[in-house]
Amino acid sequence: MKINSLKNLANAHADGVWAVAWAPATQSRGALLITGSVDETVKLWKGDELEPERTNTGHALGVVAVAAHPAGTLAASTSLDSYVRVFDVDTNATVATLETPPSEAWLMQFHPKGELLAVAGGGSASVKLWNTNTWQLEQTFMVPKSEVTTDNKSSEKSNAGKFVLAVAWNLDGNRLACSTMDGTVAIFDVARAKLLHTLEGHSMPVRSLVFSPIDSRILYTASDDMHIHMYDVESRSMISAFSGHASWVLSVDVSPDGAALVTGSSDRTVRLWDLKMRAAVQTMTDHTDQVWSVAFRPPGGDGVRVGRLASVSDDKSISLYEYT
Repeated sequence: MKINSLKNLANAHADGVWAVAWAPATQSRGALLITGSVDETVKLWKGDELEPERTNTGHALGVVAVAAHPAGTLAASTSLDSYVRVFDVDTNATVATLETPPSEAWLMQFHPKGELLAVAGGGSASVKLWNTNTWQLEQTFMVPKSEVTTDNKSSEKSNAGKFVLAVAWNLDGNRLACSTMDGTVAIFDVARAKLLHTLEGHSMPVRSLVFSPIDSRILYTASDDMHIHMYDVESRSMISAFSGHASWVLSVDVSPDGAALVTGSSDRTVRLWDLKMRAAVQTMTDHTDQVWSVAFRPPGGDGVRVGRLASVSDDKSISLYEYT
């Protein structure tokens, strides 16, 4: 397996680019790339050419995350302005505007069947699930509090460190994982709205996580501790740990065939990892600043024979790669 650089688009945004996702292909068009920036805009690009399609200007502060509905028709963006904006990918029309308290809308992901949108709740120590038909808040999953020892009390319940950064659905949509600032990962049984357990092993914030597209038990996490972990969420066991980045690992994604991982880091590199070898096989240096987000293009679309991968950076650029 390998990735080849196809294009690096400098000054794609007027400020650092923090978020990237793919809107899957539909019957009328190919997949589109969605990017979100500190410049407060969300931009849509033709997936193979990186030619601009549309710009969405609805946010009042920097865009933290973008996500696409599995049908490819809708997308959502979260911002430091505490709003989640849902819009039509092909017309830019606003579908819904979801308001949250300050610091309570971070990374998000649509359910595999598209019926829910899970949003990491930041300082609320929760994950909020929004119904994508009514855009009403359907459920809130609370991340458990930590035990903290103080001078005055032997054990005091506290939410210290439980700032929820990212969320991920498994392939079946029956498990939801969320990561926190203190390095733990909570696993929920969605149907029963029940916390199953927490996964430990990271010593610093976990900013990104993704389930395998071929095995609902397998979860990959990326952390500021410079490591990527592979967990079995059912047995609560860490299968493997990957190391090689020289600084924080800010983003992780898994290839549609389930054979490779890609990571973006504040060491300014993008790395490709062979999951059979459990080792890095390639390091890309297209960016000149930290790489905030990476994303493989989902399968589907007429004439699509090779994979695509995108990365975005504080250097304001987008890089597009071919994955084979």
